Amino acid sequence: MNMKVNKGKIDWPLTLIPFIIISLLAVILFMFPEGANDIIGRVRFFFGDTLGAFYLAFGAGVLIISLYISFSKYGDIVLGGQDEKPQYSFFTWGSMMFTCGLAADILFYSFSEWVMYATNPHIEELGSISDWAGVFPLFHWSFIPWAFYLVLAAAFGFMIHVRKTNRLRYSEACRPLIGKNTDGFWGRLIDLFALFALLAGTATTFSVATPLMASIILRLTGITISRTAVTIIILVITCAVYTYATIHGFKGISFLAKLCIFLFFGLLVLVLVIGGQGRFILEYGLQSFGKMIQNFVELSTYTDPGRKTFFPQDWTIYYWAYWMVWCIAAPFFIGNISKGRTIRQTVLGGYVFGVGSTIVSFIVLGNYSLGLQVAGKYDFIAKYSETGDLYDLILYIIDTMPVSNVILLIILVCMIAFYATSFDSIAYTAACYSYIKLEDNEKPGRGIELLWCILLIVLPIGLVFSESSMSNIQSVSIISAFPIGIIMIIMVWSFLKDAGSFLKEREKQDEPH
Repeated sequence: MNMKVNKGKIDWPLTLIPFIIISLLAVILFMFPEGANDIIGRVRFFFGDTLGAFYLAFGAGVLIISLYISFSKYGDIVLGGQDEKPQYSFFTWGSMMFTCGLAADILFYSFSEWVMYATNPHIEELGSISDWAGVFPLFHWSFIPWAFYLVLAAAFGFMIHVRKTNRLRYSEACRPLIGKNTDGFWGRLIDLFALFALLAGTATTFSVATPLMASIILRLTGITISRTAVTIIILVITCAVYTYATIHGFKGISFLAKLCIFLFFGLLVLVLVIGGQGRFILEYGLQSFGKMIQNFVELSTYTDPGRKTFFPQDWTIYYWAYWMVWCIAAPFFIGNISKGRTIRQTVLGGYVFGVGSTIVSFIVLGNYSLGLQVAGKYDFIAKYSETGDLYDLILYIIDTMPVSNVILLIILVCMIAFYATSFDSIAYTAACYSYIKLEDNEKPGRGIELLWCILLIVLPIGLVFSESSMSNIQSVSIISAFPIGIIMIIMVWSFLKDAGSFLKEREKQDEPH
């Protein structure tokens, strides 16, 4: 395994241009927070409101394609040699896939998301809070978002393990369709958009969830410094953890992933068993899942054309965009670790482990507080309306649990593990982008990996210092996702074309001579 930095193989323009752009953006956010946030909000309105239907149609289309490639002849393609066996067990593979695809924000949203929906007029249009507040978290975090990951994971896995390309980039996945343009201006533009979206996605998730970690530390320690200062410290510590894991390769990543999974499911079992809401959690979770499946087509295509509540613009479109910008790193990583699995096993296995684990998180952590709200024991909706602070709301929810300080500590460690596992895979992917070519089994140099590990926290620190609102943090993803959506269409088209050619080549080889 080659872990040295070969300077002659590094694509310095592609490495440095995103670094310069992101650094400038972070400086602008820090120096001119109000003006920068206002501009971001205006651009977000154009993409999210004017062009919002694109994101919804794109999401539904990718889900259909994921099922098509699973159950068609494409599903039989092995990512590697035809007799190759999976290099990881299903549990290890699923753990790395789940934790690389979902950072610590799954815990933030699992606790608080139903409360944000409960205050939206669209819920009142549909019926009662108890009927619908638990449905939308399951919809926004399940089949369509994971379809983004899994379709592209199949495409990347095919490119890496079947075609054995030595250029590990978004542009290379588009080669079957755009041909020689891959090596020219258009290929360069695709890769620059991809890296910028990668950094925007990491900035969004860091900026959303790290203040919760800061709030937990302030609660547990009783120190009186500002939450912003603690958030910056957490960013630096988390960066150190995932940097350490990244430079130790897939062995370090797989260890962290399994540790994270055990912590995560341990937390869910603890809340389910000692929280006193076990029956409601299970029954309401089953009901919400059934309602989501029953209304799936309507939920997927609702656009609110009269703009009565702006619900799809504020939530569904944001989430599809959020997952799209995460599609730069997560699918590449999933495709990389899926060697030896068929495309069918990769996609359907991803739905089982990824979607299953995600849904369980929202059912247990979200329905705990919803059960208390429905029973009239606590009024979390009023608490949120009063303060508007989701981080304080989550602490308030956890305070209602037995041994709340123990649970806070588990959540903190679990969030650090989630972040570290997600971002070591992202740093690895970004480091691969910096190389003109990487031969089979060759890894990026540690110096380049370290550069990207540091770069990943630059924009989040800028967003935290500028005290951007939740809306403007979301806007970073929505803006970045639009060009990525266009590129993803080219990639999927390219994959279907190339995989079709591969099947024809194999049929000819199997014909008797």
